[in-house]
Amino acid sequence: MKKLFVLLFFLTSLLLLDLSACTTAIISGKYTKNGRPMIWKNRDTWALKNHVRYFTGFKYEFMGLVNSQDSLGKSVWIGVNKVGFAIMNSASYNLNVGDNDKLTGLEGQVIKDALANCKTLADFESYLDSLPKPTGLEANFGVIDADGGAAYYETNNKGYVKFDANDPKVAPFGYIIRANYSHTGQLGVGSGYIRYNTANELFYGQQSTVGLTPQFIEQNVTKGLGHFLTKEDLFQQYGNLNPGVVKYAHFLDYIPRTGSSSSVVVEGVMPGENPNLCAMWSDVGFPLSSIVVPTFFADNVALPYVTTYKSEIKDAPVCNAALQLKNEQILNIRWGEKDDHYINVNALANNQNTGIRQIIKTYEDEIYRKANILNNKQRNEGKVNVNEVKAFYKWMDDYIKELYKKEFEIEI
Repeated sequence: MKKLFVLLFFLTSLLLLDLSACTTAIISGKYTKNGRPMIWKNRDTWALKNHVRYFTGFKYEFMGLVNSQDSLGKSVWIGVNKVGFAIMNSASYNLNVGDNDKLTGLEGQVIKDALANCKTLADFESYLDSLPKPTGLEANFGVIDADGGAAYYETNNKGYVKFDANDPKVAPFGYIIRANYSHTGQLGVGSGYIRYNTANELFYGQQSTVGLTPQFIEQNVTKGLGHFLTKEDLFQQYGNLNPGVVKYAHFLDYIPRTGSSSSVVVEGVMPGENPNLCAMWSDVGFPLSSIVVPTFFADNVALPYVTTYKSEIKDAPVCNAALQLKNEQILNIRWGEKDDHYINVNALANNQNTGIRQIIKTYEDEIYRKANILNNKQRNEGKVNVNEVKAFYKWMDDYIKELYKKEFEIEI
């Protein structure tokens, strides 16, 4: 009986943990193209099934990314609340080196608590200060608020160190990136050093010219196949072959990974702007075969069908479709311990522009275009137009259903 209890406890705990890796960033609104801060999380985890959930009944209402197995919504892995506070994390593996204090691994619960109760960075700092020590945490928490705040908190068992993205001494180009190590931790320990540098090259190139946007981050960073160390870009190398030519490439330490379960950018508001005008841009499911779904705060309007949990499939429809494409065409090697280290690049891109990524991008560009028109209109008016958001969700749901049925014969 005792062994059964331990097993059940372990399995339940898995629902709350983010046991793998992530690539993340925060961007100060002083440096973004439209003056609004952003946080980004490319989520890598064992929990490949994700959905977007709306939470009520707390001090602040909020929406966030949740494991589909987590039916009670006990943990959130990135999200934003109605007063413009947004938060995410990346697991860190070099902050508590040599520390024997037990880790709780409950960063997702911390994120949920913060979304439910915090309005500003100062509120979050007070929350962290209130945690009992040892905290049981080992993570980089990225946070923005409606007052223009943007910071990382490298959090260990004993406390935290703040990195302010508005401080040019800390973030000379207005952004900070974190993978699965912390700058206050032990150098060389942890993971994601290559992913960090890949993201940094892409961020710097865009920030120094056009400026960072959610669309650039999701389409060029989250869904890019460049590699800082090898200087390879799989799309450039193999994306010009004829359709149907099977071309596998070694797939390790790219920003999208075998365990990438979703990618989300939260776009905040400028100081003085209505905090309800925050936007959450979510690629729910394996990013290379998923499509962006923007969501907004609109009272009494249900979130889009394609990103919300459906009991019959125990997942969100768009996540389920993305995983099907991933498993059947993109990462479809089934034999051997390293089967997940090889990707069929030609399934994603070819010289006729009929690869999975190429097809989805055409649809995705239209979603960004329409969503940005809606966003800009609402920002100019200073308020959310509930009817227009509802109509946009209806159009987007139908559009995404059409995409997967027409192009890939997948019903969602």
